Amino acid sequence: MHKSAQSLYQSLEGKRYTYLDRARKAAKLTLPYVMPDEGFGSHSRLETPFQGVGARGVNNLASKLLLALLPPNAPFFRLNVDEYQLRAEGAPDELITEIESSLQQVEEAVMDEISGNTYRTGVHEALKHLIVTGNALIYLPDEAGLRVFHLDRYCVERDAMGNVLYICTKEDLSYMSLTEEMKSLVGTQDMDSPDEEIHLYTAVCRKEDRWHVWQEINGELIPSSEGSYPLDKNPFIPLRFSRIDGEDYGRGYVEEYLGDLQSLESLTRALVEGSAAAAKVLFMVNPNGTTRAKTLAESPNGTITQGNAQDVSVLQLNKFNDFRVVQDSMTRIEERMGHAFLLTSGVVRNAERVTAEEIRMLGQELEAAIGGLYSLLSSEMQLPMVNRLMSIMNKNKSLPKLPEKVVNPVIITGVEALGRGNDLQKLDMFLAGASQVVGPQAIQQFVNIDEYFERRATALGIKTAGLIKDQEQMQAEMQQAQQMQMAEKLGPAGIKAMSEEAKLQQQQPVREEQ
Repeated sequence: MHKSAQSLYQSLEGKRYTYLDRARKAAKLTLPYVMPDEGFGSHSRLETPFQGVGARGVNNLASKLLLALLPPNAPFFRLNVDEYQLRAEGAPDELITEIESSLQQVEEAVMDEISGNTYRTGVHEALKHLIVTGNALIYLPDEAGLRVFHLDRYCVERDAMGNVLYICTKEDLSYMSLTEEMKSLVGTQDMDSPDEEIHLYTAVCRKEDRWHVWQEINGELIPSSEGSYPLDKNPFIPLRFSRIDGEDYGRGYVEEYLGDLQSLESLTRALVEGSAAAAKVLFMVNPNGTTRAKTLAESPNGTITQGNAQDVSVLQLNKFNDFRVVQDSMTRIEERMGHAFLLTSGVVRNAERVTAEEIRMLGQELEAAIGGLYSLLSSEMQLPMVNRLMSIMNKNKSLPKLPEKVVNPVIITGVEALGRGNDLQKLDMFLAGASQVVGPQAIQQFVNIDEYFERRATALGIKTAGLIKDQEQMQAEMQQAQQMQMAEKLGPAGIKAMSEEAKLQQQQPVREEQ
């Protein structure tokens, strides 16, 4: 007998309040719609922050992470073959090569599935929530597609090692969106309150080596919702931005810079309101002077009137130096935020000559600085997504079933991509330095150019099949070039002699076989 999903949600809800409170504070300073206040509805009003650095930073970082984790033109994973086990079972090298080429087609099929559906859109939404709130829940149903549960709509519990034990979600549905089975459990809708919301709870519990899932609507168990999944094929994938020992939820990236964002918000508000007050123009007339206020107000531009200039003055705040202090403080905070959120405008130094190489090097340094985030998302998001997508495609018979003990998916983006980028940089530095010290002739003599091209293509993630010439093709082209040179020197008679000699060489192996 399952525990009630509603009681499970209510028991886990208490541990979530602290994280929700911090998430709402972070959202108010960046993207308020990501995590609005409790009770927010379609008629509620969102407050707009005075500064836009937080929103720019979150959108920029989410886009960079999306391109790094789900690159559009290359697979983000590779199906790895256990060659040791295959050779132990007596598989020849030709079979292993054939298996690897077949697995490449499987990888392309999975990437076509991702490109054909709205997975990238959902992942981009989840990344925004991870950066702002630190948590998100991805749901991959059997019908394809991806849905993101926000932190205020799900609860999770983990053990001491960070492994998920319970996941529970809460959804508010309308009567018209229910299935026939759900309507039979809910009963007939009251026509006096057609907009009354119905609560649907979904519970996911880990028992031994499987996930057990069931749903309840208004306290009634939905029989068709009961099911189980293997541990590595759970349709509910809880994500967290940072791993903190002993905590069930993660902390957002914005929370780490909440102090700077709050300071920038206060300074920007003070500067905007002060500037608005300073922009107001007020002419003041001495009541005891000879100049009349009515004459000053009604006189058009360029009119000659009687009066004393000493009687008229303009109201000024004399706050220029104070505003300048505020502006300098804002500039320093914006530079720090630019470095934190990988904003190019906040990264490039303010100088007359800034080279493209300097910008590229600084960008690589910042990308490597968030490498820890890549490693966490590769293990908690990318790998479970691949396993779940392959399971869905197997059920739909759009993908062959692969032996789990021999073939395993391996993530090749994120930290691995950063490592390949460093390899590429070192390769180029090695060749450039060697060329300066010993000269290009020494490089041609000592460096294997074929191997260099292979390593450079691997570092860039480019497939070399059909792109780089092999040794046999290069030798054939060299022989052809030599024959063309000989033909030009010898003339028509030489060409005829060479063609006869080539025919004799082709006939000789045939005679030896006979």
